Amino acid sequence: MRRVEGTPQPLGATSYPNYTNFAVSVPAGKTCRLLIYQKGKVEPVQTFDMLEEEGLGEVRFLGLEGFRADRQEYNFEIDKQVCVDPYVREVSRTKRFGEKPNPQKHEIRGRVPETAYDWEQDHHLKLPLNEVIAYSLHIRGFTKHSSSKVKHKGTFLGVIEKISYLKSLGVNQIQCMPIYEFSEIVGHKTNYWGYGKGYYFAPKPSYSASGHACRELKDMVKACHKAGIEVVIEMPFTPEILPQMAIECLKYYMLEYHIDGFVLNPYNAPWESMKQDPLLKGIKLIQKDDGFQNVMRRFLKGDEGMIPDVIWAIKHNSSEDNKYNYVTNQTGFTLQDLVSYDAKHNEENGENNQDGPDYNYSWNCGAEGPSRKKAIVELRKKQIRNAMMLLLLSQGTPCLLAGDEFGNTQKGNNNVYCQDNETAWLNWNKKKMNEALFEYVRTLIQFRKEHASLHKEMPLLGMDKTACGLPDISFHGELAWQTPVAVYSRQLGVLYCDNEAKQDTCYIAYNMHWLKHTFALPSLPKGKKWYRVMDTATEACDEKLEEMQKAVRLDERSIVVLCGK
Repeated sequence: MRRVEGTPQPLGATSYPNYTNFAVSVPAGKTCRLLIYQKGKVEPVQTFDMLEEEGLGEVRFLGLEGFRADRQEYNFEIDKQVCVDPYVREVSRTKRFGEKPNPQKHEIRGRVPETAYDWEQDHHLKLPLNEVIAYSLHIRGFTKHSSSKVKHKGTFLGVIEKISYLKSLGVNQIQCMPIYEFSEIVGHKTNYWGYGKGYYFAPKPSYSASGHACRELKDMVKACHKAGIEVVIEMPFTPEILPQMAIECLKYYMLEYHIDGFVLNPYNAPWESMKQDPLLKGIKLIQKDDGFQNVMRRFLKGDEGMIPDVIWAIKHNSSEDNKYNYVTNQTGFTLQDLVSYDAKHNEENGENNQDGPDYNYSWNCGAEGPSRKKAIVELRKKQIRNAMMLLLLSQGTPCLLAGDEFGNTQKGNNNVYCQDNETAWLNWNKKKMNEALFEYVRTLIQFRKEHASLHKEMPLLGMDKTACGLPDISFHGELAWQTPVAVYSRQLGVLYCDNEAKQDTCYIAYNMHWLKHTFALPSLPKGKKWYRVMDTATEACDEKLEEMQKAVRLDERSIVVLCGK
């Protein structure tokens, strides 16, 4: 290898036709060396001084002729401390999850990723936000359990093996928890989720089957795109992230890996700058927010005074604020646990049950934890169906938590950040036991897709914009055209009318009270009748003519969906 003149930008290691450029930020007054290794070895075979007087600002840089990306790896040594490149695009280390490689022993090193990859004309899907059905998963936990029956468990390739399942469910976007190289041990705890500092530009080797994480991530994205499924990744960053680095990171994944969007913490990321960046305007930038979740959880369990907030949540359009709707997320209970536990049970985390959210707005339906009482079991099933309707029949972009569609449980643990085991992994055996729930969710997703009035591109205004005789959305109580105002009311009727979609008219009656209630039905245009298409009081989804036509009676804690035909 021969040293040649380099450039201070871009930071990291970059291959050019005749040389490889290395650039790193180093504080003034500190020494810096480039360490070169043979692939897979833990002793440097060559070093190059990167002198401060030869740098520019606080950036040291040099070029190397003869560096072979397929045979050699690198690190920096700053003030005699071995440092992995913060901008490293690929890391070399054991692919076994749960180990903490020591940089000072050269157990983790940087690679320059291979540039050749056949994308087969792949491109970003650019699905309209109102047509997205998102599905949040953890790459490792999604298929690591033995019941997943995939060959490459806990990896990007394992997700590929489950694409047919995702398609059958009806989702068209997956949201992946952090997939970059992060420390798997923090203190004395396993960092299963991956939050905290990391090498943000480098896909995680332990999420790959072969150790070539860059290639396998591209394989996963390409396979998902072929199936019509977008890939979104969570990039939480940490508060000390430089704005320029954060923006550069998103652009890199967008261009290099064809990633369709990012879930961001707006308090850590330069949110406004990202939204205004011309290149990033071509993808989805999503904020995490628990506003919809908390409202719908409280409505679900029957809290009073929720109707005004529920009206807001039902009308919420994700295009207004880049916030998806979810009832459950990785932080907190699964949906099965939401209806099975009043309190968190995080004793296994070793923090005396002090960690995790204290306010879950959950209700155990009469018994804490697993129960064999038929009334409790049936009520929990109905509450899960109610929650799915609250999520999937609201206007905003819905996001399901992986496994909720078949009753996955974490045994009351609402903070499985350190549980790299069967507590956190999806137990696919639950699907065999809950096929009826899976079919219900799949039918509900399909129903949403078929009715344009339930997922409009623009916010609904409560006006008759198309002269169909009915506003695009209106709210009712037990009396038609009268929105409930009493603080004790737990009932709401919502009427949708979309004349642009052949007068798609839907009426959804929500009764979260523990008593039965009757709702007067709004009148339909002449020649049309109300048909009951779904009712959470039962698992069946058989369409039938509504008997009374002028009113509909709802069981306690149930939701009924009617269509005008």
